[in-house]
Amino acid sequence: MRLSRRAFGLVVATAAASPLLSPSVSAAALGTPQGVRVRPLPRAHAHNDYEHTRPLLDALDTGFTSVEADIHLVDGELLVGHDPWDLTPERTLEALYLEPLRRRVLANHGSVYMRRTDFQLLIDIKTEAESTYAALERRLDDPRWAFLFTRYARGRVWRGPVTAVLSGNRPRAVLEAQPRRRAFYDGRIVDGTDLGIGADARLTPLVSDNWTKLFTWPGAGEMPEAERERLHSIVQRAHAAGQRVRFWATPDAAGPERTALWRELVAAGVDHLNTDDLSGLADFLTAHRH
Repeated sequence: MRLSRRAFGLVVATAAASPLLSPSVSAAALGTPQGVRVRPLPRAHAHNDYEHTRPLLDALDTGFTSVEADIHLVDGELLVGHDPWDLTPERTLEALYLEPLRRRVLANHGSVYMRRTDFQLLIDIKTEAESTYAALERRLDDPRWAFLFTRYARGRVWRGPVTAVLSGNRPRAVLEAQPRRRAFYDGRIVDGTDLGIGADARLTPLVSDNWTKLFTWPGAGEMPEAERERLHSIVQRAHAAGQRVRFWATPDAAGPERTALWRELVAAGVDHLNTDDLSGLADFLTAHRH
C-alpha cells in the first residue's frame, strides 16, 4: 500500500520542520540541479555504486532507480566500501546515501525523482549479519530518515519513496520474526526456496543471483534456446509471486555481447539490469525506451 501524495506530504512537512532536519538543500546534495528533469530508468541498477566519483549522485543524474551500497560495521559506524582496506571514516552510509536521499525527497515533495517512481537502496552487508543489521535498523528508524523508507507493519507493506533491501550477510530469521521493519530480504534463485509461489514478497520482494551459476551464455552469438526458456521461466515465476529479478556477474564490458545480453534480459522482463557503466546502460535503455 502506498501513502497518498497528500498524506505523504504531511509526513515530509513534519520531517522538514523537525529541528534535527535542516530544510536547506544544496545542489551538491541533490545531484542534478533543481528544475532539471531526469527521466527515471526503472530497470537501471548501479552495481557497487559507491565506487563512482559521486556515490548516489552520479546514478541519480543518469536516471538510475536502484543503487547498491556495501556496508561494514566498524566501531559502531556503518562504513561504505567493498573491502576493509577501502574504508575511511567519512564514507558512512548516512553521509553517502541516507542524508542525500533525505534532501532529495524533501526537495521533490516525497519522491526521489520529480516524476514519482520506485527507488531501491540495495544494502550489501559485509560484516556479521545480526550486529550489522541492528546498527542499520537504528539508522532506518531514526526520525531523520525513517520517513524515506518502505515499511512492513500489521502484515502489510506501506510504500515509501525508498525501499531498503538487504543483500550479502542477511539475517533472515531476524527479519522474518519482526512485526515491523524498514528492511527487506534479497532472496536467491539457485536453490529455489526464495523464488516464486510460496515465497513471501512482503519479506523477499527481490531475488538475485550470479548469472554464471545459472547460464553459460556470455552474449556472443545466439542465446541457447534452453537458457532463454530458463531465463523467462525464472522471471515469470518471480513476477507471479510479486517479486523482482536481478542478476549479477553479467558481462559488463562495452560491446555487442553486452548489448545482446541486455536485450535478452529486457525481453525476458528482468527488473534490474546490473552495471558499473552508468552512462552505457542509460544510453541503452533510453535508446530502446525501457
